[in-house]
Amino acid sequence: MNAGQLAALIAAGFFAVVACTAVYVLARVARLVSAATALLSDYRDRTDQLVLQAQAAVDRTSEQLARTDSITASMDQVTTSLAELSGHVSSFAGLARALSAGFGAPLARLPALAYGVGRAVGVRRSARLAAAQPAWMALPGQRDGAAEREGSRQ
Repeated sequence: MNAGQLAALIAAGFFAVVACTAVYVLARVARLVSAATALLSDYRDRTDQLVLQAQAAVDRTSEQLARTDSITASMDQVTTSLAELSGHVSSFAGLARALSAGFGAPLARLPALAYGVGRAVGVRRSARLAAAQPAWMALPGQRDGAAEREGSRQ
């Protein structure tokens, strides 16, 4: 073997080692690319689910805002109605003040008069009943007064 053949053999051996190393590296890169592809596919699926969930949340929020708008509109109507009612009540308050100023004092005296008349009639009735009942039917506190009345009549 001469030097040229030896150099060709070393170059062929070196080329075989480089080719085997390249095949090994390419096989590892192929596995890495397939793993990355699977990972990206999984992320894409999860991202799609996340986007769908976010869209559902946005839709629910939109529905709630629509409900809030309708509630706000009805509250505006209630506020308008209450302001109108307040105006009516304040106009009636002036009328009530005028009526109470004009009729208040005489109307306040009427129940007092009715009470006084009722009390006087009650006292008069109890005096008549006490005078009409016999001494033996009188209550213990009334017997002395009944006996005195009997004594004063005789």
